[in-house]
Amino acid sequence: MKMETLQISIFLLACSLSACWTLPSIRKNENDLESEARDYLAEIDRLTSQKCYESTVAEWDYATDINTQNEKAKLKMSLELAKLTKEIWTNVTITFKERQDFKDPDLLRKLKKIRVLGSAALPDDEYKKYAQLETSMTKHYSTTKVCPFETREACIYSLEPDLTKIMRESRYEGALRHFWTQWHDKSGGPIKKSYKQFIEISNQAAKLNNFNDMGELWLTAYESETIKDDVEQLWQTLKPLYQNIHAYVRAKLRNVYGDQFSDDGLIPAHLLGNMWAQSWENIYSLMVPYPKKSSIDVTQEMIKQGYTPLKMFQVADEFFTSMGLIPMPNEFWKQSLIEKPKNREVVCHASAWDFCNGKDFRIKQCTRVTTKDLVIVHHEMGHIQYQLQYKHQPYIYREGANPGFHEAVGDTIALSVITPKHLRKIGLLDKTVPIDDHETSINFLFAMALEKIAFLPFSYLIDKYRWDIFDGTVDESQYNTHWWKLRKEYQGIKPPSVRTEEHFDAGAKFHIPANVEYLRYFVSTVIQFQFHRSLCTEASQYSPEDPAKPLHNCDIYGSKVAGAKLADGLSMGSSRKWPEIMKVMTGQEKMDASAIREYFKPLEDWLTSVNEKMRETPGWN
Repeated sequence: MKMETLQISIFLLACSLSACWTLPSIRKNENDLESEARDYLAEIDRLTSQKCYESTVAEWDYATDINTQNEKAKLKMSLELAKLTKEIWTNVTITFKERQDFKDPDLLRKLKKIRVLGSAALPDDEYKKYAQLETSMTKHYSTTKVCPFETREACIYSLEPDLTKIMRESRYEGALRHFWTQWHDKSGGPIKKSYKQFIEISNQAAKLNNFNDMGELWLTAYESETIKDDVEQLWQTLKPLYQNIHAYVRAKLRNVYGDQFSDDGLIPAHLLGNMWAQSWENIYSLMVPYPKKSSIDVTQEMIKQGYTPLKMFQVADEFFTSMGLIPMPNEFWKQSLIEKPKNREVVCHASAWDFCNGKDFRIKQCTRVTTKDLVIVHHEMGHIQYQLQYKHQPYIYREGANPGFHEAVGDTIALSVITPKHLRKIGLLDKTVPIDDHETSINFLFAMALEKIAFLPFSYLIDKYRWDIFDGTVDESQYNTHWWKLRKEYQGIKPPSVRTEEHFDAGAKFHIPANVEYLRYFVSTVIQFQFHRSLCTEASQYSPEDPAKPLHNCDIYGSKVAGAKLADGLSMGSSRKWPEIMKVMTGQEKMDASAIREYFKPLEDWLTSVNEKMRETPGWN
C-alpha cells in the first residue's frame, strides 16, 4: 500500500471521514489529486458497504417483525448510514468540486453520483424527523385492520391476505364497496397530516442537493432532460390500446353491475378485482373472450399438484439456471421469508433485498399458491438475479441502469413463464389443451392485457400526482381532489363512495407512505417487452416474418445464448448510462412502445372489432 493511501485509511478511521482531505501531505498537486480520488473512493466503498449491511439487517428485522424494539434499531442504523454518506458527500463536494478536468470518465461518473445525496443531506434533527415520519406512515399502513361486512365482529381484516382475497374473489358489490371504503378511510386518511410534513422535509432535502424539489431529484436517476416528455409520449402511443380494453371491460361489467354505471363512461374502482384498480386480471372470469377455451390461470392445478411457496421459488430458480444464470446462494434459502408468519406483524409487500456484502440476498413475500404469485416470485427473483450479476461492481454502481431496469428483469422472465407453452412444459397445463390456436391466443393475450396494459396509466399517474405536490402545483387542500382528477383522466375510473378532502386515498397505496418512486413500474412495463423481443430473437424463438413464432408465444427457458446476453447487460449495474446498457441488451438506445404494441396486436385488432359490434365507444367523459 502506498503511503498516501495508508494515510487516507488511517485518517478515515480516526476522524470518521471529517475533513481528512484538508491534509497537505495527501494533496500534493492536481495529478496526485486524481490518483488519490480513486483511492478515496475505494476506501469509502468498503466503509459504505459495511454500514449498508448493518442498516439493511436492521431494516429487515423490522420489516419481518414489526415491534418497537426493531423500529428503534432501524431508525438508529438509518441515521448512522445517513451520517456516513453525508460526510462522504461533504468531502467530495468541498474537495473535488466539479473536477471536469479529471481524465478518467469512470472517476467522473462516480463523483457525479456521489454528489446526489438525497434525504441524508438534511441536518441530523431533520433527517431523524424524516425517517420517523416514513417509518410511522409505513407502520400504520402495514398494521391497518378493517371491520367485517354487515357483522359486529372485531375489526381484524388485514390487507394481506384478507382484503386482497376478498377483492379478488368476491362478486358481491355491497361487500366490495364496504371493504374498498374501509381500507381507504383507515389506511390513507390518518396519515394525511404526516404526509404534508413529509413533503416539506423532502423538498428541503432536494434543495440541499441543488434541486428545486424532490420530484426533480427523483428524475435525475433517469439521466435525461426529456424524461417527462418521453414518458408522456410513450403513454400517448399506448393509450388507444388501453382505451379499447377499458371499453370492453366496461361493457362486460355493466352486464353484471348495471346500476353502478352512469353515462360518464367511468368504471367504479371497487369492481376491478384489486384494491387500487391497478391491474384487472382478477375479473378475467367475468369477461373471458372465449369461455370454452383454456385459461392460463393454473392456480387449481398448482394446488392439486401440492405446490408450496418453497416449490414456487424452486421452480423460479430453475428457470434462471436453465439459462446459465446464477443460482440462488445458500443464504437466500436460509434467510428469506416466503410465507406470512402467524405470530407477528410483517410488511407483506413483496420485496427483494441486497445486504451489500456480495453474499446475502433475500426475498420477503407473503406467498400464496396462485398463478399471480408464481409470477411475482419470478419478478422478485429477477431482482436478486440482477443483484447477483453486478455484485462485483463498486457499491455506488450496485443498482439498476435506471430504476425501471430492476423492475423489468423478472417481468421479462415472467413473459415466458406465463405462456401456455411454458406452463405445459413444466406440467401445469394439460398436454391435450391447444396452446396456439387463435381463440386460445386471444384468451391468453386478454388475460395478459388485464395485468400489463391496465397497469400502465396507474403506474404513470402515481408519480405524476407526486410531482405536482412536490413542485407546489397542488397543496394540501387539493390532495384528494387531484388524486381522483388524475385517476379519472388517465384510468377512466371513479370512487365507489363520496370522497372529500377529509380523505387521503393516495395514502392507501403502499408506495406513497413508504416513499417509493413509482415511475420505475411504468418504464419497466414498456422496456420488459423490448428485452423480451431481443432475447426471443437471440433464442430463435421469435421472428416477425414467421407467423408460427409470434412474440406472445415465445419461451426463452433453457436458452443459454439469451441468458448470456441478459447477463452482459445486468453485470454492468449502473456503471454506464442506461441507453448504453439498453443498446447492449436490445440494440436500441431509447424506450420504445413498438414491442408492446406488437405483442398485443392480435388482441387489439380483436377488441376493435368486438367493441364496434357492441357499439361500445372507447373513452370516457
